[in-house]
Amino acid sequence: MYEQLQDEAVSLNVVIKETYLPGRLKGLYGENEILINKNIETTTEKTCVLAEEIGHHLYTVGDIIDQSKIMNIKQEKLARRWAFRKLIPLESFLHAFNHGCRSRYEIAETLNVTEAFLEDSLNYYREKHGTFVRIDDLHVLFLDPLGIHREIK
Repeated sequence: MYEQLQDEAVSLNVVIKETYLPGRLKGLYGENEILINKNIETTTEKTCVLAEEIGHHLYTVGDIIDQSKIMNIKQEKLARRWAFRKLIPLESFLHAFNHGCRSRYEIAETLNVTEAFLEDSLNYYREKHGTFVRIDDLHVLFLDPLGIHREIK
């Protein structure tokens, strides 16, 4: 998925560079350039960071590093929400459950995202949909507790 996101960034005329970033910064976006921290050890985590930074390219304007400002917080959420929908669309939970995943660790592993990213996405989907959401004509995704229910018709 990391390579697919890299291709998507290129199609958007965004340059990606892996470099050392100060402090706990994992990624930065500015002026059609995404910086990914070289200290990130796994491709899975790089994928999550890159997805969010592409979200910044698509949905944020200006310098939003100061997260004490409401507008910056809103823009940060827009970028993260795009990343959640991109990497973990609702249907992907059905895929994970169909492949025998039951724990958050197993689901994150199957979906190639970090557990923290998975948990944040679940919080987003709970905010948006409440405790459950219909995935298709037969399946309901329960977000708290996490599970899939298949309706019998």
